[in-house]
Amino acid sequence: MATGLIRRTRRIAIRLGLHKDWWLYGLAACIGLFMGAIAVAFVTPLKHAQSFGDHLDANWIWMAVLLAPFVGGLLVGLVRSGIRAQYVGPGVTTIIHAVLRRRSRLPMRVAVQRWICALLTIGSGGSAGAEGPIVTIGGTAGSTLGQSLSASTSHTTTLLGCGAAAGIAAVFNAPIAGVLFVIEVLLRDFSVRTFTPVVIAAVMASAMTQGILHDSAIFELGAGFTEHEDGFRALWIPAWLLLGLCCGLIAGIFIRLMAYTTRLFERTRIPMVLRPAVGGALLALLGLLWLVLRGDDALPPFYGNGYPIITELLTPDFYLGGADGEGLSALWWVILLLLGAKLLGTCFTISSGGAGGMFAPALLMGAAVGGLLGMGLEALDLLPHGTPARFALVGMAAMVAAATHAPLTAILIVYELTRNYQIILPLMLAAVVAVAVARLLCSDSVYSAKLRALGLRMGATSDLTVLSRLTVHDLILDVARTVRRSAPLGDVLRDNEDHGVCDFVVVDAQGNYVGMITLDDLQAALLHREAVPLLQVSEVCRTDLPVVGPDDSLDKVLEQFTHADTDTLAVVADGHVTGMVTRARLMRRYQAALDRSNHD
Repeated sequence: MATGLIRRTRRIAIRLGLHKDWWLYGLAACIGLFMGAIAVAFVTPLKHAQSFGDHLDANWIWMAVLLAPFVGGLLVGLVRSGIRAQYVGPGVTTIIHAVLRRRSRLPMRVAVQRWICALLTIGSGGSAGAEGPIVTIGGTAGSTLGQSLSASTSHTTTLLGCGAAAGIAAVFNAPIAGVLFVIEVLLRDFSVRTFTPVVIAAVMASAMTQGILHDSAIFELGAGFTEHEDGFRALWIPAWLLLGLCCGLIAGIFIRLMAYTTRLFERTRIPMVLRPAVGGALLALLGLLWLVLRGDDALPPFYGNGYPIITELLTPDFYLGGADGEGLSALWWVILLLLGAKLLGTCFTISSGGAGGMFAPALLMGAAVGGLLGMGLEALDLLPHGTPARFALVGMAAMVAAATHAPLTAILIVYELTRNYQIILPLMLAAVVAVAVARLLCSDSVYSAKLRALGLRMGATSDLTVLSRLTVHDLILDVARTVRRSAPLGDVLRDNEDHGVCDFVVVDAQGNYVGMITLDDLQAALLHREAVPLLQVSEVCRTDLPVVGPDDSLDKVLEQFTHADTDTLAVVADGHVTGMVTRARLMRRYQAALDRSNHD
């Protein structure tokens, strides 16, 4: 009923001369309000789980550390086997794959599965964040709405982006960062047509969350942080550069280790349903090691999303306990151990199939790197007016930027947490340096590494994104001229002369694709005209040329043309040729898509 009402309203508005995309703005506002409420419903159980863990009796801590991640992983495996949904990788990776390969279409069961699995993963101590699942939930909600309205692919993609931006804005109480995350990471489309509804959705979601919770949903700045702030000083530039370098190095290690552990779990013979439990067991071993080394009667701080320990790292008083030499050394080793445990724990949790985001782990690792560097510089009396808490904050932005290859998003997320403009210059400097270093170590981000393994390359501009959203289905194919491989070559030459056919597809007796004969091959054969009557098609057929499938994206087809010395490729489905795609038609379709995108 609601869908029919929306469609009738759209038709009336178009007759009145209103802009054809106006209805997206209203839908974006509705998605934002909806996702604000969903974000509250999503993070509230996580807060209760964290509070429950903080109040556990000391006698139960050891049992919780050892059993909770394993049991949570086992439940996650059961849910994933019971609610089967598309799984490409972490939530953000799945969304990107849907945008580039599935015309932004995601079934609602993806959101249901990720919601339940994320609550089980993070609530049981899994090292992951809430932002990845909420992006998946929001993106799926927007995609489902677009599909229910029979919207075009571009409009469905925009609605998907609205849901994802609304989720980030609601969880972090950072609408600007939510918008930039979607534009920079998910859609890679900075057009006004996309930007406007995404902004509306993010603002409405953030306002909804503030109206319910009256503060940030899951994260707060440490008490007394702003009291120690002063202006940016040029003398500190080497320190911020060093921090960016360190975060870039750690992020590169993190990306590579995540890719390695993912491949390791995929190649293992452990059943899919048990892999999250194995990851939970490995995390439990890290937790046991932490309890043994620290002698604590509290849950390890790297369990869960890690936001409580981030708040401590951003509190200046946290470092006062290390004012003397012995205390400073002990605190330094504790933070270093925390950094290593969070890095390994996140790889175990996510690579094994646990559901969660990687923003939160990156924020914690960045805060740890910044805190370590700040403590070291203060111990050397190189920054008498600085605090490790300041370096921890800048390190958060640098680590997120390096891990995601999205510096704008990282800078604005951390800036919106402080709302202090004095910190923006070091944030910008450290973030871009960290990204540059991370790219040197690993060309892929923590999101795109899995996509590259699947053969999908993410372009750096919206132009390539437009191309990657088109498939061979969007092209007008030429009719394939087929010849048997046992046919005389002379027949092919006569066909070329009589009808002007330049490229021939060679098939076997059953009609299956064998190879091609191009115009260059015919010209080469004519150099020895006396031998033509003696030759068969099979003797000049080229079997080294690639073929394309009907569902292949045009960026992949363009790459095939780049590697092949030909202007025509065969389109093959189930072994049979369905047509021919030419480089010229591909480029004309590409130009038409760009013109339409620029016009919109």
